[in-house]
Order: sequence, then structure tokens, then C-alpha cells
Amino acid sequence: MTDKTMITRSHQQCQLLGLDPDALPIYTERFSVRELEAQLIKYKEVIEVIHFFMDKFLSSVQGDPMLIAILDNEGYVLDFRGDSSIKNAVRKLGIVEGVRFSEELGTNAPALCMRYEQPIQLVGEDHFHKVLHRTACYSAPFHTEDSGQILGTITIMTDISCAHPHLLALLCTIVDSIERELMLRRHNTQLQILNQVLLDTNYYGVIITDAHGVIIEMNDNSLEMLCTDDYKRGCYLGSSVFEISTIGEYFGRVIAYRDKCVGVELSIPQNDAVRYYMLDVVPIYDNEHALIRVVGSLRDITEMKTTEELLRNTEKLVFAGQLAVSIAHEVKNPLTTVKGMLQFSNETVNPHHYNLIMSELERMNAIVSEFIILGKPQAVHFREEQCLAILDEVLSIFEIQSVMNGITVKRKVEQGLTIRCDRNQIKQVFLNILKNAMEALPFGGEIDVHMDILDTFQRIRFSDNGEGMTDQVLQRIGEPFLTTRPDGNGLGMMIVQKIIDSHKGRMVITSEVGVGTAVEVYLPVV
Repeated sequence: MTDKTMITRSHQQCQLLGLDPDALPIYTERFSVRELEAQLIKYKEVIEVIHFFMDKFLSSVQGDPMLIAILDNEGYVLDFRGDSSIKNAVRKLGIVEGVRFSEELGTNAPALCMRYEQPIQLVGEDHFHKVLHRTACYSAPFHTEDSGQILGTITIMTDISCAHPHLLALLCTIVDSIERELMLRRHNTQLQILNQVLLDTNYYGVIITDAHGVIIEMNDNSLEMLCTDDYKRGCYLGSSVFEISTIGEYFGRVIAYRDKCVGVELSIPQNDAVRYYMLDVVPIYDNEHALIRVVGSLRDITEMKTTEELLRNTEKLVFAGQLAVSIAHEVKNPLTTVKGMLQFSNETVNPHHYNLIMSELERMNAIVSEFIILGKPQAVHFREEQCLAILDEVLSIFEIQSVMNGITVKRKVEQGLTIRCDRNQIKQVFLNILKNAMEALPFGGEIDVHMDILDTFQRIRFSDNGEGMTDQVLQRIGEPFLTTRPDGNGLGMMIVQKIIDSHKGRMVITSEVGVGTAVEVYLPVV
């Protein structure tokens, strides 16, 4: 709608209301002192920004009678800025802080601007009241960032001799700058709040860098986690995060590839001990999707790691207890043989009997030795090991129980390579999987063990023709205390998964009720 149309309609409305063009406008609506103070507090930041830009404008038109009026979203005047002479003149007309410009007042720029939500200019006789015919008024709305609703209007009032159509265009440009500044301030406030929340947390160490890896902020928690000396935050601020060896490479990945690093486990020596941390590093982008910040957070998981280790050792003890009965029974048989042979041999030992006695004694020693290795908690040591040799040791231990339970173990090895692992932990993985397979065969059956190579992984596949599992149980494998056995503790597969994860491997389980279960373990080869 054109300015001319809006002005014509407004004049018609004034006539219908019976307004007298020869009289002064009567301002019937106004804020009380308390209401005006409250609204000034609400618009405090907005008024500060408008003052900044309008003062620059007024300084460029010194000598011209210009007055700037700031109004809220309902047309109430909040503040004036500009020439004192015109300010005194409008006050004599009743235009003071707190009065409201409405359409019932007569044709005026602020009311039309808010009604039609567009900039407008009234020059001379465009005003309804003749007392304003010597003035020119230019009004433009400014908006909120989120909803786009009118937050208020800015009006320039001047003498008609200074009227110029470019003033409205200039006012609109200034309003655009004001809106951008308000948006930037809100964004900065949000960032400051987020930074404060991050940096003041008692649980996380936070490191913030720019797009090039220069540290611009870090909290005290991060210093305690990363440093063994009494460093001050200022020693790191402004330096490169790549100089911190424990986390630098992960920040480098995010900066180079724009991809986040989440859930990275770190071990950092501190005070003759090792503490464990979980590191997350994420990129922060601006509205144009340009990288502006990289935020890293460290969380201490030492207690969690200690708990996992306790659970792992507990699982070993549980399994060792289950083996105890079988081992005791198996030890009893060769002892009986030894006793009988010694009684039969009497004082003269037959060489054949002697060899049989020694053979049985060696078998007893081997069984007991394996039992001790399994039951005794071991320190974690990663070394290069032959995966086939570990599997052979496990199968030799498991053979005792499998025979007693009528289970046939078939082994097929296509290729066994070197893996970097903790030998005892990998043995525990294999034993737990075999134990589960045996429990799925209460009336005997077959367990197939197949070892081969897939891509860069040593694959070990354990499959049985046992009871199988439902999809519901299969989906929850690895949850603590989930078990289908009345005497189970539900920790075995959780520990297995944790061990495989720590070896940077993976596990795939498939099962079908009444057909059987297959567990594939993938361990990276050296």
C-alpha cells in the first residue's frame, strides 16, 4: 500500500472521529511514572544500541533541527534524542516521554508505521492537524530476531525545510544496522552463557580453540587433568593445542576433516598413577557453516575403569568356581590310577607302570596350572601374540568340560596371524564364549571353531547347534545382569564386549531358536 493511500484513509478516519484539524492533538493515553520506568528497563539494551547509531547520524547533520523518538511496540514514547530546540517545541505540543501515538490521535507516522508494518513519511499537510504542517516525520519499525514481530519504531522529526525523501531510506538503513547489532548481542550473550556453563562445570575439563587450534579458553579442571605441574591457565591461552600431546591429534582431526571425535579413551600418568579420561571434541560453526570454534571436553572415568576391572576379575573367579568341580573330578581319576599302580607295582616298579604314573602326574600338573592361571588376576599387558596359540590353549582347557558334557568340538584353522593383545583377556573372551555355547547344549552337541582372515582382522567364529536365542534376548546381549540361566550373573558378555572394544575389535552375534548361535570375534592383525 502506498503512503498516499494510507494517509488518505487516515484522514477519513480522523473526520469520522470528529477530530478538529485546527486544534492541538490531545494525548489521552500515557504511562504512569512507574510504568515508564519498567518499560525503560525492559528496552534498556535496545535503547543503548539505538543511541549508538542515532548519535552518529545526528553528529553528521549538526545544525539541522532533527529529533529522534524511540517508541515501543504499542506506540508509547520511551526516549528522545537530538536538537534541544525542536525537543522543546514538541514538548509544548504535549509530546513527552510516556505518551502514546495512536490512530485516534490523528494522522501520525508512528501509528501508521505500526499498523501497516512498513516505513512511512509524513511531510507538511500529510499530517491531519495544521499545527504539524511545518514538520516532516519519518518512521521505520524495528523487529525482534526470533519471531519477526515489531519491537518498536524509530521516528525522525524535523522542520519541513529540512525534509528530503532520502531521510526515510537513510532511517531504514540505520534500523537494519540496529537489528543486526541486537541480533549479534543476543548471540554473544548466548555464547557467553554456554561458555560459562561449560567452563564452570565441576565434572568436565573444557578446552576451546579457534578454527586454527589456538587455545582461547580452558577451565581449571582441564589443567588438573592434563598437567602434572602447577601450570597457570595463562601458560596455555594463546598457544597451540597441538603442543598438548595427549589431545592435540584429536583437535587436529576435527579441524582438518570437520568431523567430531566422540568417546575417545585417554590414559594420562599423574603422580605415579594412571588416570583415565573420556574425550569428546566437536566443531562449532557459524550461520554460513564456517568453522569458528573447536570445543573439547574431558571426563574422568578412572573410577568406572576400576569398576570394570573388578567386574572382569569377578567374572574370572565365577568361571574358575564353575571349573572347580570338573577339575576336582578330573584330578581324582589320575590320582586313583597313580594309587592303584603304586599298589600293584609294590616294591618293584615296572617301567611300563612307571611311565603311566608319570603321564598321569603330568596331566594333573597341566590341569592345575591352567586353573591357577585362569583364577589369578593378571595385570593388563599388550604384546604381539599368535592368535592360534591362544586359541589352542583355551581349547585344551575347555576340552575337559566338553567331553564330560557330551560335546564335540570341531576346529578348522585356515590362517592364524599375529595380534596385539593382552593374552589373559583374549583367553577370557574365548572361554566365556565357549562356556555360553556349552550351556546352550545341555544334552550334548557340536561346537565348531573356525579361524581365518577377513580384511585386516583375525576372525574367530564359534558356532553351536544348541537352543538359540530369541530376537529380544539377542538385542540385549551385553547388558549387565542379563542372563537366561538360573545360576548366571549376566556379566560375562558385557565383559567380553569391553575387552574386545579395548582391543579395537568387534563382535557379531547371530542366533535362531532351535538352530543355534554363532559368535564372530574380529581382532585387528599386526
